[in-house]
Amino acid sequence: MTIGWHFDNTYSKLPNIFSSEVLPTKVKSPDLIILNDDLSKELGLDFSTTNNKNLSELFSGNLLPKDSKTIAQAYAGHQFGHFTMLGDGRATLMGEHVTKDNERFDIQFKGSGITPFSRNGDGRAALGPMLREYIISEAIHALNIPTTRSLAVVKTGEDVVRENILPGAILTRVASSHLRVGTFQYIAARQNENELKTLVNYTVDRHYPNIEKSKNQALDLLRALMEKQINLVINWMRVGFIHGVMNTDNMTISGETIDYGPCAFMDTYDPQTVFSSIDQLGRYAYFNQPSITKWNLARFAECLVPLVNEDKDKAIDIVTEEINNFEKIYETKWLNMMRDKLGLFGEDPKDQVLILDLLTWMHQNKTDYTNTFCYLMNEKIQNNEIFNNENFIVWKKRWEERLMSNNNTPEKYLKLMRSVNPLVIPRNHKVEEALELANNNDLSLVKKLIKIIEKPYENQKEIAEYQSAAPISDQRYQTFCGT
Repeated sequence: MTIGWHFDNTYSKLPNIFSSEVLPTKVKSPDLIILNDDLSKELGLDFSTTNNKNLSELFSGNLLPKDSKTIAQAYAGHQFGHFTMLGDGRATLMGEHVTKDNERFDIQFKGSGITPFSRNGDGRAALGPMLREYIISEAIHALNIPTTRSLAVVKTGEDVVRENILPGAILTRVASSHLRVGTFQYIAARQNENELKTLVNYTVDRHYPNIEKSKNQALDLLRALMEKQINLVINWMRVGFIHGVMNTDNMTISGETIDYGPCAFMDTYDPQTVFSSIDQLGRYAYFNQPSITKWNLARFAECLVPLVNEDKDKAIDIVTEEINNFEKIYETKWLNMMRDKLGLFGEDPKDQVLILDLLTWMHQNKTDYTNTFCYLMNEKIQNNEIFNNENFIVWKKRWEERLMSNNNTPEKYLKLMRSVNPLVIPRNHKVEEALELANNNDLSLVKKLIKIIEKPYENQKEIAEYQSAAPISDQRYQTFCGT
């Protein structure tokens, strides 16, 4: 197939302990239902001359391109705080595709069958969760947040048994790599310093060449990852995104969002919001995401201790000091992010109080997170009566006074606000509506939703129904991990 693949598979050349060679399990009757044309072009791939049957065979793993090298990667992870040896239990890396601009991307099948790491799982995925990942990952990308992306979804023609019998599917995921904190934990647990050095060298070469000549690569790698992960979680907080399963195996070394399982967007502002059905104690609630990011980075730091300093106690002191910088860095970046959301230029000692007063009011009055900022940008979303609240009017006057400082103008602050406050997000009830129809062979709502969320900062036609929160219900909205 003259599609434009150019594979150069570096990870599979690492020692055998890092991965296992495995072929995707062939499926009965694959049927390509979504192909990401924009992402295809970015990857330099041309599928236009290939018929749907061949594409279905390709994206199911039934037919593999020349020079691909299929492996399942080994990694470990703290899952809800408990350490487990893991690995790709239902995913197969097709290979590393290199574009004409010399950008390297992992091309991975998710739901491609049993691997040596399946741990009694079936290695398969259901259609709903794969379409959810496609929708949400592309939405996160459109919101200008680093993320893995989705290239295609194929129905397998086979059933998957979960709580119910569901149609099976395979997602093709694209990532700058699938290196995780859990990858380092897996190698560190083996207590082989040479293997750890191999992994650090590979990571620096692939993602952080700017620290290649560092006198202490391990320490600078920790600093670089902390910066990336703080930026990432601040972006999640900016748009009200709740990842739902922030285990260490779901924290990438590249700083990309990965693994869209029980993820969702917050409608009503409540810092304690949890959607995941398996997060009974709220470990990964909205307001806990920063502290869990720090916790995960501490686990990463533990892995690097042998390479930071020959004196173990001194190494522990060094990495502990680095990790303890987290709060100060996060708070500064979070405050600046919230200033942007409110169109504020410069700094004012009262900014933090102004911001927290707004969030407190939003929480007490159960206002919609996204739509509150839309209202402040003069976007008249439905159900605006709450903004006639006396306390809000008093707060708004304080905000308007602050807006006028530092040579600010309506043109300047609205431009800033519109660059960071989406007018539309993948509303949970609209995602569920689309997925329910898709399970009944109707992709019309999935395709419409994808089109809407491609331009979240633009005032599009026919988006009103995608801007309203879900109808009030006694039932708490829940999401599931799909395994």
